[in-house]
Amino acid sequence: MSASRRSGTTDEIGPDEQGPEGPQGSGGSGGSEGPGGSDLLAALLDGMDAALCAFDVDGVVTHWNREAERILGWTAEEAVGRHGFAGWAVRSADAEDIEGRLLSAMHAPGRQVHEFALLTKDGGRVLVRTQSAAVRGPDGKPAGLYCAFSEVHAQIDLERSIALSEALFEDASWGVVLVDADLRPAVVNAHAARALGIGRTSVLGRPLGELLAQGVEELESALTHVLAEGAPPAPAEIWVSVRTPEGEQRRCWRCGFVRLASPLAEEPVPLGVGWLFQDVTEGKQGEQEASLLRFRTNQLHRAARAAAECEDPREAATVHLDFALAGFADHALIDRVAGGAVADGEAEGPLRLVRVAATPSGAPGPSLHTGQAGLPVRYAEGHPALQCADRIGSVRASVGAVSAEAAREWAVARQWPGDSVHALCAVLRSRGRTLGVVTFLRGAGRSQFERGDAVYAEDVAVRIAAALDLGEVLGRG
Repeated sequence: MSASRRSGTTDEIGPDEQGPEGPQGSGGSGGSEGPGGSDLLAALLDGMDAALCAFDVDGVVTHWNREAERILGWTAEEAVGRHGFAGWAVRSADAEDIEGRLLSAMHAPGRQVHEFALLTKDGGRVLVRTQSAAVRGPDGKPAGLYCAFSEVHAQIDLERSIALSEALFEDASWGVVLVDADLRPAVVNAHAARALGIGRTSVLGRPLGELLAQGVEELESALTHVLAEGAPPAPAEIWVSVRTPEGEQRRCWRCGFVRLASPLAEEPVPLGVGWLFQDVTEGKQGEQEASLLRFRTNQLHRAARAAAECEDPREAATVHLDFALAGFADHALIDRVAGGAVADGEAEGPLRLVRVAATPSGAPGPSLHTGQAGLPVRYAEGHPALQCADRIGSVRASVGAVSAEAAREWAVARQWPGDSVHALCAVLRSRGRTLGVVTFLRGAGRSQFERGDAVYAEDVAVRIAAALDLGEVLGRG
């Protein structure tokens, strides 16, 4: 523990130091300290994380704390009272140079930083980094100096930690956010601020619900788990919606979490969570698109094999329709041109369509053949199916943001099942003629049709058209 030459406790540093009966005593300069002043100073020095020793103006060791004892092995009783480090804490050959560098701090402004090797009690050598500065008396003249030191590798580790922290919050190519125990951002790096679409200072202290439109519950659940249980074993992928001037953008962030605890507490005290994330939206979308393409290709292959076993071409057409529905739509309809296929430019007046197949509107099941009576469907002018046949191209339609009752009226008015909110019509073409239209319908639980969906629907339409054309040739249309 810390000791002085008097009693094993820490004394003041000064050239006029006298024994316990001296005019100043060990309690402090001029008796300004209370009876426990030296004990308090000893406790403070022993509680330091850095090793500390002090010298008087003559270079005699006056203080030696517990961390210095831990590093070098010399106790306070063995160190205090020695003149310099020569012969015990440094090699004799190095003593003059080292003591000269140390004592020079007594006459220099500010702190002096040096690195040199000290000897341990068992004869080993420890490379330390020192910070030394003068201690001045009431008259402003040097009365001694203090020297704080630590092992170089420990100092380098600390500097690396600080450098890493600064780099993460300045130059990192992924988002870094320190979240406090109340799940509010405390520190945010530039990358994270850009990802959140807000300034670095504006984000601090705000609830996550104000920063994200969707995905807040999942993110807060992950942060709460880390605070309670610690870091998860692997990164987590979280889909969020970020508010931007252009509207909400859906993003996928691959997130890593670490729990932060105070290094100064005897028991771990959670300070918050370190949240690191990287935007992987493009990669995830690419994976999803590739997986969807593989699935749809497999469905087309399976449908072709099943249709090849159908004796009736109409049945082959509905087989293609049923296979296409899986994961794609909720309902599907096949409408044929009344009176047979029409070549381009030969139509007399508006086309009329007859419903020949439809999926059940209630319980799921195979498509049903209809339209034996040959009555045209009551499609109003401008209906998506009529537009599709007229343009010889795909047409998409959606009800938009309306009430459930208005959406039902929209679907029923177009002769579709009442729960339909999104539609995709693809023309049936074979041998340069228009045979009809296939319509795919989605309910409110699905997203609207995209361009990639239209490409898939057109692939299915080609196969259905070929089957229907074959049936017409065979007289079974």
